[in-house]
Amino acid sequence: MTGTVLLLDLAGWVALLLWGIHMIRTGMQRAFGGELRRVLTLSLDHPLKALLAGLGVTLLVQSSTATGLMATSFAADGLVALIPALAVMLGANVGTALIVKALSFEVAAIAPVLVLVGAVVFRRASGAKARAIGRIAIGLGLVLMALGQMVGTLGPYRDSPALRVLLGIVAADPVITTLLAALFAWAAHSSVAIILLVAALAGQGLVPPETALALVLGANLGSALNPLVASHEPAGRRVALGNLLVRLTGCLVALPLLGQIAPIVERLAGDPRDAVATFHVAFNMALALAALPLLGPLAGLLRILLPERAVAPGALPVLRLDAEQAGMPSVAVGHASRHALRLADGLEVMLRDAAGLLQGDATALERIRAGEREIEMRGAELQRYLAGLDPEALDEIEERRIAGLLSFTIQIGHAGDVLARNVATQIGRRRKLGTTRNDLDLAGLLDRLAANLRHAASLLVTADDRAARRLAAEKRAFRDLEEQHVAAHLAWLREAPSRDDSAWAVDLDLLRDLKRINDHVVAGAAYPILRDSGDLLDSRLRASTQLAKASPG
Repeated sequence: MTGTVLLLDLAGWVALLLWGIHMIRTGMQRAFGGELRRVLTLSLDHPLKALLAGLGVTLLVQSSTATGLMATSFAADGLVALIPALAVMLGANVGTALIVKALSFEVAAIAPVLVLVGAVVFRRASGAKARAIGRIAIGLGLVLMALGQMVGTLGPYRDSPALRVLLGIVAADPVITTLLAALFAWAAHSSVAIILLVAALAGQGLVPPETALALVLGANLGSALNPLVASHEPAGRRVALGNLLVRLTGCLVALPLLGQIAPIVERLAGDPRDAVATFHVAFNMALALAALPLLGPLAGLLRILLPERAVAPGALPVLRLDAEQAGMPSVAVGHASRHALRLADGLEVMLRDAAGLLQGDATALERIRAGEREIEMRGAELQRYLAGLDPEALDEIEERRIAGLLSFTIQIGHAGDVLARNVATQIGRRRKLGTTRNDLDLAGLLDRLAANLRHAASLLVTADDRAARRLAAEKRAFRDLEEQHVAAHLAWLREAPSRDDSAWAVDLDLLRDLKRINDHVVAGAAYPILRDSGDLLDSRLRASTQLAKASPG
């Protein structure tokens, strides 16, 4: 039973370590997430600057996986070239190694103080940023506490014959040892946690130096798998695959030399626990220095291995939410915004097809219906994606942003439904009835709707109050146009009640449906911005108390 108790204890402390790292990462994202993404974006014009930016961001968010996801998302969105994105990954690898080095020092005694200070700040602070800083302090305290407890848990078992036999089996083959550590690092989504556990084992003398270094190599390899699994588009997968190839090459070179490397690292570090952290830093710095001049040829190889997929015109890429993105709203919201804009592009294509249908394009109707099905499917996919985000990782701004994206997606879906089911049908009836006797310019209205839709898409990016008010004014313009044509229709009928008004009625139905589409566009893009700025009234009705005073008795 002692072996079972040991494994349970270690699993519990590793879980606490992972949770502490998670709290640090989410706290940094809440407090400085926008600034970190901005710093990373501004540093992507040169590989060396990108490497340093990746290193700095990783030191702050305590996760090379998080930085890697940012880099792959930038590459997938076309915001950064492949070579700087690969450099970011090299910097992230060095950054996570420096984190391990910093945590390897004997600082566990301050863990309770950090938890106490963090809890007080978190409970007492009123601002979101201050609460996030308290969260960071709590997370750091938990990490240090878990490290101290892991070392203490392993101490009594250092002379256990059963444990030494088990670890001896693991250490028998360096390749198996490396692959086993890679599996654990991939499953834990954290090379930091695995390497710190290895350092604790080495510090208690439970694994020989050469085995400890092989485990370090495996943890480096396994953590490179996470961004590759998380990315689904060729541009993003190239970055992740490039990072994996660099680390795999480093492992293949270092593995046969571990027998010579281990004594050197031991002499330099002195302590076995410190030797693990030192080797981790040296390995990643060596990889960064060796790979940085070779990023050009590596990028060429990656473009050959992962060419661009042929995508049908107007098709929307599949949007998937993985566990890491669910805990990183700043990355996930960027993906969602991109897909919401593509939904708007799909609706604009449908409006152009509606104009073609008006001119007699026989194939336009089928394209409109196919476009509506695509928007409905992708809209539901986007809503599931946003619903899967970790609420614990959201700050107030991100919550408002997600609510706005949901509103935009739903309204675009309603607009596509009205266009496919009502407008397209009424255009077919209009063509059968022939020209009308009123002056309704349907082609002009479709162009105006397309312009409003482009305006709405820009609001999704800029969130500008003045632009939102201009778009909201279009709702009144369409309502006035509908009232004018209804009045003109009524006057025309009064002149000769027996007239056939079928064609004019179709045009009025079309105008009403186009107005509904415009209402959905305005509600999806302008209203969330105006509501946040206080420019949108809750109701056009007077307050109930005023109505009561005006009513008799």
